[in-house]
Amino acid sequence: MLHRVEGIVIRSMDYGEGNAIITLCTENAGKVGVLVRGAKKARSRHAALIQPFTVGQFVFFRNNGGLGTLNSGEITESHHPLREDLVKAAYSSYACELLDRVLHDEETGSFWFRQLAACLNGLEEGKEPGVIINVYEMKILQAAGYGPQLEHCVICGREKPDDQLLISPRLGGVLCRSCKHNDPPSMEISPRSLKLLRLFAKLDLTRLGNVDVKADTREELKKVMRAIMDFQLGLRLKSQNFLDQLDKYNI
Repeated sequence: MLHRVEGIVIRSMDYGEGNAIITLCTENAGKVGVLVRGAKKARSRHAALIQPFTVGQFVFFRNNGGLGTLNSGEITESHHPLREDLVKAAYSSYACELLDRVLHDEETGSFWFRQLAACLNGLEEGKEPGVIINVYEMKILQAAGYGPQLEHCVICGREKPDDQLLISPRLGGVLCRSCKHNDPPSMEISPRSLKLLRLFAKLDLTRLGNVDVKADTREELKKVMRAIMDFQLGLRLKSQNFLDQLDKYNI
């Protein structure tokens, strides 16, 4: 059967002699794997279509699910600047790998196509990458069923314990001081960071403008979100390791 989809290339890998397999996050068909014959050969008309972060119209044959075979394609957004910039490429790769690893094929769709597109557009436009990724991570956690409880204590239910700010990555939400013994390693969190996390939980990336966040707050948000992601999802992503190396060398 012939399929025509709008999609974003979230993964590309070599296959055989000069071929490639791409994974697409599509508007209406979830995640789709497509074989692109001859894509790695010189002068291939499909060479540009297999580049990570490329957005385009893809036409492919597929019978009864499984891997499709590309017939034709047309690029609508190459996102070439993302691949030219080391930091932007690292964050973009992380966003794509995170979606690929966490969400099943049938869980992706129009919403996630728009979220990923907005994430890549924001990174290309030069918006603060840490903020963009934190909002994106929050959406991923919510989709996977691990969205943190930020409005009341996860143990006793006390609402908005803003006078005593703790967050437990292991328990998945804020704690009041009276319940700290349930997770002694819980983290201190500033009122501003907690306010931003609550905003991230309610906001989607298509509505994210330029958010002015101080450097120390960005650093705190990064540590908190990283801890939550590690405890709740337990993933070991190549792109995350590369981001860690960029942080290590202050790139």
